[in-house]
Amino acid sequence: MSSDTAQFSGRKLDAPACMLGEGPTYDPHTGTAWWFDIVGHKLIAYKLASDDVTVHDLPVMGSVLARVDDAHQIIATETGLHLRHVATGELELVTPIEADNEVTRSNDGRVHQSGALWVGTMGKNAEKHAGAIYHVARGVVTRLFPDISIPNAICFSPDGALAYFTDTMGGRLMRVAIDAATGLPTGSPEVFYDHRGGDGGIDGAVCDADGTIWNARWGGGCIDGYAPDGTRIRSLQVPAGQTTCPAFVGENADRMIVTSAREGLSAEQLAADTGAGSTFQLDQPVKGRFEPDYIL
Repeated sequence: MSSDTAQFSGRKLDAPACMLGEGPTYDPHTGTAWWFDIVGHKLIAYKLASDDVTVHDLPVMGSVLARVDDAHQIIATETGLHLRHVATGELELVTPIEADNEVTRSNDGRVHQSGALWVGTMGKNAEKHAGAIYHVARGVVTRLFPDISIPNAICFSPDGALAYFTDTMGGRLMRVAIDAATGLPTGSPEVFYDHRGGDGGIDGAVCDADGTIWNARWGGGCIDGYAPDGTRIRSLQVPAGQTTCPAFVGENADRMIVTSAREGLSAEQLAADTGAGSTFQLDQPVKGRFEPDYIL
């Protein structure tokens, strides 16, 4: 267990609860946090300064968003990468990934400092070993790790030389050396933290400017902080049991938001877990980093 557990301090954002909230990110150019309700086919835009919220309906399941430029975003979906026109919401499929596989959808992903994207796929019903983790650079798709059940925790060290990821079903947070110029692996993955037998499961993660990995623990109702040596050093409690992924937000990237899910909970569990599916902003300061733009 961590040496330091912090009670929840923060606020619930005034946005609709998600069945499966995921993929939060923040655009410092507009002060907007973005996240998905994957199974609800929705993309949510939230202005943190004003609490203005806009819910965009999607024709496909989406799970990852990254800025391309002022007018465009890239979205990872069940059929691949779509270019999203910000002004109209129009989606244009630009890089198919498992587009002909109706079993799978996209899940966790993040842009590397090189402008390349790591993105994972998984079975829509969490079928064992149905997914994979891919590297996508300027439209070129490279499968990195096959036979993944639930890809999560994709993030990168501040110098761009390490990547982290997990198969939530396997319970181990992995680390692999990568080329800082391309984001492609240069070594074999090794275990960074073994969570097998622990409470809850390793879900989405971000890595801060100090190299601390902040990981949402599904079923644990918290975000765990892991030092670069693999030691769990802190846990920040969140009032939702199924926390899914954090993101750095604010003018200085010094706070986090975290998404959560209602999926799979019974009526009795939902009555006890009133924050399920909501997105929260935490007060605890962090040394966050803004996400790089995806390079088309």
